[in-house]
This record gives sequence, structure tokens and C-alpha cells, in this order.
Amino acid sequence: MTILVTGGAGFIGSHAIDRLIEKGENIVCVDNFNDFYNPQIKEKNIRHNLSKNNFKLYKVDIENFEELKRVFEENSLTKIIHLAARAGVRPSIKNPAQYLKTNIAGTFNLLELSKIFGIKKFVFASSSSVYGNRQDDFFNETDNTDKPISPYAVTKKSGELICYTYNSIYKIPVACLRFFTVYGPRGRVDMAPMKFTKLIDSNEEIEIYGDINMERDYTYVSDIVEGILVALEKEFSYEIFNLGNSNPIKLITLITLIEKELGKKAKLKYISPQEGDVQKTFANINKAKEILNYKPNISIEQGIKEMVAWYNINKKEAAIRDDRKKFVNFRYDLS
Repeated sequence: MTILVTGGAGFIGSHAIDRLIEKGENIVCVDNFNDFYNPQIKEKNIRHNLSKNNFKLYKVDIENFEELKRVFEENSLTKIIHLAARAGVRPSIKNPAQYLKTNIAGTFNLLELSKIFGIKKFVFASSSSVYGNRQDDFFNETDNTDKPISPYAVTKKSGELICYTYNSIYKIPVACLRFFTVYGPRGRVDMAPMKFTKLIDSNEEIEIYGDINMERDYTYVSDIVEGILVALEKEFSYEIFNLGNSNPIKLITLITLIEKELGKKAKLKYISPQEGDVQKTFANINKAKEILNYKPNISIEQGIKEMVAWYNINKKEAAIRDDRKKFVNFRYDLS
């Protein structure tokens, strides 16, 4: 079995590849190493796997059908974990065209090639953003998701629908996984947990977008990866699963936990709410528990402890995450 992991040099992708290589699987990694954040970070994420016989890397953009086709032609691929995407709510509001091109057209390219080359399983990384603003406590997979409030959410919802169509017509088995605010070592530059850690450590202000009591269902990366790997193996036709911790945490609690691990106090600056933000996310994971035997093991206290410990060891790499003018005032993402 040879598994293609798109976006494999990124945060979640690199962790997934580490686990798959540990299990002895043959891995083909596709990543375009774009400049959403410094490409050196992605290079470091996968450098330790470059010398391994069961790992192959392609610098390819999923928007490019012909280049992507070459990857399929040169490897006997059996399954796909599709993580490559333009990420983040706020950047999608500023540049929706790029998000539609990468996240929708790129996903179409992969599914079309999956049809042509007889892929046996397609795992698609969706997002809790598809739920939009809700009054209910739990977010259930059966909830109506027809009112997304950001272009990013639109692209993830569209990806689920494209997956459904290819499953329905071409019988490609698909798992759509709705991730809930993933954090941990190698965390993305724009996500609140890692961004806050750097700002607090550097004695810089954290901008609070309207409400310190916003809640997110923060999910540690190793728990997400375990859900991905089981979804890759389980046999079913088409299913959507929430992968979260099912334990919403207030923004102020997140900040307090990071302060404790760093031994420093945060400087807070309150500004107006941001377009595209939802007030709360809360994953109902009963379906994932039942079908995938999914069980998140890492509490927010343990997860923040491990993330900050990684940050302290890797401060040099963490520092270059904001080494260009583009990122000096780069606003963090809560999705």
C-alpha cells in the first residue's frame, strides 16, 4: 500500500506522515511549500524523513492537474489523505479567489485522478468552520451547514459535496473529517495557540477580537492524527465525522494556560470583532467514537504544556515564523 498525503509538509500533514512511516507504510508527500508562512518551517517538519526508503517528496501544487497526474503515474497509489489547502478564515475574506482555486479546484483534481487511477480510499480534511454561527451546544454531522460565514468555510463545504458526488457516481470510498481547532508542536503560525505563545514570550500585545469569552474546541494534533489513520483503514462508502475534543475552552482560559507554562503574563489589547469568527465551536464526537473508535486522550492542560515545551526548544524556528514584513501584524485565526 502506498499512501499519498497532500499538504504533507504542513502542521497536521507532517505529524500524520510521521505516524504512517512509524507504521511502515510507503508514503508519497505532495506540498507546494508556498509562502503563507516561511517555507523553511515546512522543510524542517519533514527533513527527518527525507533519507527514509519509504518516503518520497514532490514539490507540486494541487492546482496543477498535469503535475499532479505525474505523481499518480510514477507511484502505485492506493489511498489518499488530502490535507493540502489554503487555510484560515480571515485570509480567505481578503483573498477569496485564491481559496476557491486551491481548495475547490485542487480537491476536484485529486478526485478526478482518484477516479482515473482507482484509488481505494479518499480522506478529506474538512473543518468545523462549515457549521457557521450556531445556537446549539453540540455541532452534529447531521446539522444544516448551508450558511457558512467565510469563503474558507464555503470551500470546505464545497469539498465535502465534491467528495459526495465522486463517491456517488464513481464509488470512491470517502471520509470527510471536520477538524476542530487543531494545536500542538509545529502548530501553524496563524493559529491562536502558537501565535499567543510567541507574543506572550516576546512581551508583545495579544489583540482580543471583541470577546475574551469566545470558546473553541481545541484538539491536540496527535488525537486528530489517530482519527485520520483509523478513517483511512475503516471500510465504508461515504461518511462525515467530527474530530474534536468535545470540550470548549474560553479564550481567556487558553491564555491563562500559556501564561502558566511560560511563566509570563500576557498583555491584552481589545479590538473590534472580526468578520468570519464564530462565537463557539463544540464537537459532538459520538459518531466518530462509535465507528472510528475515536477517543481524544490529550487534555487542554497537557496539550498546552507539550506545545509550549516544544516552542521553548525550537525558539529559533518559531522566531522565523514572523520574519517577514507580511507577518508583522498578521492576525491570528481561531477556527
